[in-house]
Amino acid sequence: MNPQTIVVRFDQVAEQSAGPVLRITGFVKARELIQLLDAADLDANPRSAKSGPVTEDILESIGDTPEIFMFKTKGILIGASFYEKLQRNRYRLSFENPKIEGILDGGHNTLAIGTHILMSALNSNSIKRRIRRWPDFKEAWEEYRDEVEALRKLKPEDDGYTENALDFLVPVEILVPSDPEDEDVLEAFNSSLLAICSARNNNVQLTLETKANKKGFYEDLRNALPTEISNRVEWKTNDGGEIKARDIIALSWIPMSLLDHDFVPEIPPQNIYRNKGECAKLFDELMSDDDVSEATGGEYTRQVHNQSVRSALLIAAQIPALYDKIYKDFPAAYNENNGRFGKISIVKMADEMRSVPTSYFTRQPVNYRYPDGLIMPIVYGLKALMKVDEDGTVSWSQDPYDFLDNHLAAIVKKYKVILDAYGFDPQKVGKSEGSYELVVDAFRTELMLQTA
Repeated sequence: MNPQTIVVRFDQVAEQSAGPVLRITGFVKARELIQLLDAADLDANPRSAKSGPVTEDILESIGDTPEIFMFKTKGILIGASFYEKLQRNRYRLSFENPKIEGILDGGHNTLAIGTHILMSALNSNSIKRRIRRWPDFKEAWEEYRDEVEALRKLKPEDDGYTENALDFLVPVEILVPSDPEDEDVLEAFNSSLLAICSARNNNVQLTLETKANKKGFYEDLRNALPTEISNRVEWKTNDGGEIKARDIIALSWIPMSLLDHDFVPEIPPQNIYRNKGECAKLFDELMSDDDVSEATGGEYTRQVHNQSVRSALLIAAQIPALYDKIYKDFPAAYNENNGRFGKISIVKMADEMRSVPTSYFTRQPVNYRYPDGLIMPIVYGLKALMKVDEDGTVSWSQDPYDFLDNHLAAIVKKYKVILDAYGFDPQKVGKSEGSYELVVDAFRTELMLQTA
């Protein structure tokens, strides 16, 4: 069977249709969700799922009161762009685009139900300790799929059969196009899914970054980032990433600020440090502009087509690693200018810490840990090494790594004026527009001396 096609069998079912959406609702035995757990993922759900008090409560409800579990939970919401009604309350669903179809809401219910099935199949609760997030569950599910299948095949007269394992009822709601053969209806249905997802998930407000990620606004940036960084970014809520998406998005405004287009907003340089939420909001607005992106699959997702914006995103993907280089090299550059970095009160030295500190994005070992407000103006200064070519695209005027190796100490020499003036207060340094202007001028001065 196609892994993106499943059959869901309801014990009780009803249908309702309005506009482009057909709603199929009813109760489904847990055993009928095994195919869903095989095929579907949580890509379509704006939030990922993780274990915690919510999943513990769900597991407790399944274990203690399976006969009324269906009334204690809102269940699972599924979206599919194609369906076929079969006999005996069965529906065949096909997930054409897993990014917008599949489990739209009820990720924690799905995680808890899947965990319960695994515990029943293994006759042990120990597997629960291994499952912290959805990817952990999927890994365990695939590992013990044979045991799950053996559990599914048990009959009431067989040893080891318990009704609570797979026969408790779960509320399931399926949204499909009211007429999947009509292209206009199908397009309207796809366009409705994002609004439905957001509304259904409003019990925990979705972050702007989660919504933007779901719309596809981060795809170019995600694909351009080094894999070891991209895989650690929390692109959507509960995804488990150590790096916040807005930290990446804020840095992207450094090359984006070079673009001279009416649709590109002006952002004060200090906002990449003090107001990352605003940076994310303006990024969302920029990517929503028709001059920047176009709809794919209705208005649900969008793809960047503007080459100047795409070029800026490619440069932006290189900045996190450069950020870490600056973070690592800044103390030595400061010390070259008659400084004693380790004596600054807000600085912690590695040899005084229990574990070796590492840089934020690339996890390189560093000799000091200190607030990033001290270096954010220097990171912004990289803008001076970028240029806009005749075709409107952004590129480096020279290798930023070589430039930093040769000129960072000279830049820090000028920058010390700011550090001294603000008493090394990272908040004051990072939030002052003058800090950024001074560093950009220092970069440009070094550039001119280099070419003189």
